[in-house]
Amino acid sequence: MLRTHLPRRAVRCLVTVLATGTVVAGLGTTGASAAGTGSRASAKVGGSQVTCTSHRPGLASRLSQDIAGALRGRQSASALAVYDRTTDTSCTFRAGARFDSASVVKVTVLGALLRKVMEEGRHLTPREVTLTKAMITKSDNDSTSALWRQLGPRSVQRFLDLAGMRETVPGPKGYWGRTQITAGDQLKLLRLLTSGNTVLDQDARGYALGLMNRVVPAQRWGVPAGASGSATVHLKNGWLERETKGWRVHSVGVFTGHDHDYGIVVLSDGNRTMKDGIAGIQGAARAINRDLP
Repeated sequence: MLRTHLPRRAVRCLVTVLATGTVVAGLGTTGASAAGTGSRASAKVGGSQVTCTSHRPGLASRLSQDIAGALRGRQSASALAVYDRTTDTSCTFRAGARFDSASVVKVTVLGALLRKVMEEGRHLTPREVTLTKAMITKSDNDSTSALWRQLGPRSVQRFLDLAGMRETVPGPKGYWGRTQITAGDQLKLLRLLTSGNTVLDQDARGYALGLMNRVVPAQRWGVPAGASGSATVHLKNGWLERETKGWRVHSVGVFTGHDHDYGIVVLSDGNRTMKDGIAGIQGAARAINRDLP
């Protein structure tokens, strides 16, 4: 059995969890139902609605209006999903719309690997540590391709099934960047990484979040825009240009520490340039980070 020392955020070795076939439990859901009987508010953007619910008085209305204001007038197509456990708040906008994943799928690849390692009752190998670090912190494509081949379609799909990510479709013929994702499924993944569950144990979650916290400075744009300096940010971004629908530009992240416990997903395509896509994401992120307590 090959062993290696994991980064500090991973406490000990990865171990086998409950029997195979276990489904994710205790994570809550995306969308309006996550906030139970709290207030609900909506604001229109084009032909769709930004819908927020919250147990914090006035927050659902403020968030829906501010997010809509940030999204209105843009030529690109966007989707968004937010949760905040502190205020029992959620927001969605076109959360079921599908996008080419670009590099945000790398968090899913990491999750699938960590789940497989747990089921095999072993540690990550030195090679796997090197590949996962490069894949997440530097968004290295070759490392991702190597892990995608190692896992194979069955392991990736098994992780998606266990995580309840039913709207995600792995890319064809090894094209992991063309995996079809939704904001709703990406938010499920972020919830999975930040709460106790039967899919990824504490060590696995800590390892993933540790890598997402160490993304290189040049790639720390997107959902951290406007975040409190007291928040610890864990993120992954993706960008991809294709002949149709221009630039796909996405950003997903969670915010922890000092009473922060929330996640943001913003996906977009049809951007004229990568810079335009980043600007759209950061406009929405600033509104969310400003409004959440």
